[in-house]
Amino acid sequence: MFTGIIEELGTVESLTLGADPARLRIRSPQVLEGIALGDSIAVSGCCLTVTAHEGGSWTADVISTTLAATSLGDLAAGDRVNLERCVRADGRLDGHIVQGHVDGVGTVTGREEADGTTLLRLALPAGLSRYVVAKGSLAVDGVSLTVAAIDGEEVTLGLIPETLSRTTLGVRAVGDRVNLEVDVLAKYVEKLTASLLPAAEDAR
Repeated sequence: MFTGIIEELGTVESLTLGADPARLRIRSPQVLEGIALGDSIAVSGCCLTVTAHEGGSWTADVISTTLAATSLGDLAAGDRVNLERCVRADGRLDGHIVQGHVDGVGTVTGREEADGTTLLRLALPAGLSRYVVAKGSLAVDGVSLTVAAIDGEEVTLGLIPETLSRTTLGVRAVGDRVNLEVDVLAKYVEKLTASLLPAAEDAR
């Protein structure tokens, strides 16, 4: 489990495709503190397992299913990625509950400045808008953000300078693809409601 509060911007050293799993190598000395083989690190919102680490760099295997469901396959050497270690049970939940299970890949459709805030607009993939509400939480490339507005299948997010400087969202441009994870509580509510409504109808 993660919080959506990015700890470090890592640098992709290599992404080796052509086999299943693919192999992703990232340089990021800070998040390796206290990390052991088998631990989890969220890479731009996708939970990956550390399979090797040495000298400030670490490696993770990325299966074909993950490549198909996320934007990780777009990575190339030199790209920056948002990184977060799994949250400790005694830590602060500064963002919101993030599982590192990407629900879909969105596309940046607009970016503008307004009163010191950067407004980022994203087109949501089909089926995700029902889980997103204004003032609710949405993880974008692993960053916990508050939805400023939603219009059909498009959301607007307000980014403060701190977020822009500490995450890859500072350089995201129109046309870029981003990993999205909706609030897991919304999915549980939907499932529980679906199971209760038929019973309510039968009782009438």
